[in-house]
Amino acid sequence: MLPVREDIIKVAAFRTSRSGGKGGQNVNKVSSKVELVLDLRSAPFFTEQECMLLEERLAGRIDQEGCLHIVSQEDRSQLMNKERVIVKLIALLKSALHVQKIRKPTRIPKAIVRKRLADKQSVSSKKEMRRRPGFD
Repeated sequence: MLPVREDIIKVAAFRTSRSGGKGGQNVNKVSSKVELVLDLRSAPFFTEQECMLLEERLAGRIDQEGCLHIVSQEDRSQLMNKERVIVKLIALLKSALHVQKIRKPTRIPKAIVRKRLADKQSVSSKKEMRRRPGFD
């Protein structure tokens, strides 16, 4: 089950630092870069199976302690970056926890196979009639 924004704020740790990019002198003064750190094992809203699945699918984003790291520094505002980090986390968790439906193999009905072969035969005979008569 996906966590709600309020639950994420209670469990996750937020770190701020100075970010690069646009912002002029503001970049040198304000810590607007936000990093979200979420310990998957201690998160109360994940089951054991979901934790295993997340650790498997998000292995590149998880450190040795089992914490998930997400960073945002697009905006000049720390508050906006914090909101973006939460949105990124929810989208990431949604895609990682999505389970593909198992495809049931189905058979093509015999009537459809017969129709396809009949259409193919009619196109073949039409093209045969367009040819020049051969001398046998």
